[in-house]
Amino acid sequence: MPGHGVPTAAFPPAAAAMPSFETGARQGRLRQYQLQLIERIQVARSGALAARKELGVMLGGRPCLLDLTQLGEIVIAAGVQVQGVPLAQDWYLGLAAMRGRLTGVVDLARYMGEPACAPGNHCRIITFSPRLGLNCALLVERVLGLRQLRAMQSVPLPDTQPSWAVQTLRDSKGQQWLRLDLAQLAQSERFLDAGFGGLAVHKDIG
Repeated sequence: MPGHGVPTAAFPPAAAAMPSFETGARQGRLRQYQLQLIERIQVARSGALAARKELGVMLGGRPCLLDLTQLGEIVIAAGVQVQGVPLAQDWYLGLAAMRGRLTGVVDLARYMGEPACAPGNHCRIITFSPRLGLNCALLVERVLGLRQLRAMQSVPLPDTQPSWAVQTLRDSKGQQWLRLDLAQLAQSERFLDAGFGGLAVHKDIG
């Protein structure tokens, strides 16, 4: 909880050892890419594209798709200070102040049983849409851009997949994508109980 964790810079910039001019240029390109991606998401969300395109992300080396209407904002993970919380599950990284609100940050790859996300400038933190009623954000390895669902074919889901992994799709290059439903994830009892001692992911209280 606030004041009881150990402050950590969970995602130090990978390019910290580079000359300042090169680091500044790279950060500038990252910010520009982030702004362009947000603009594309907003355009897609405001029209019919929201029903046909989803955001591709990499989780534990696996390409996944996220519904644009379930997403808030995307930020560069290296610029976010995450405060660790005692007795939390290893996939619950801690709390971060995002737009003036305490937001729980989850390493979704680790939650899915995959290796933890390695820190670096390629990492992103994606917040839940306010309509999901959960002050939560997901750490992902990288953002892969918008993907056209109509160009993909559905393939059978393994029986072992959780309820919030709703579909597996194959694109024209043979790459498989796992579609995730964050609304169902936000209602998962295991996801809400992030601590060994019953620590809950922060509900939206206003």
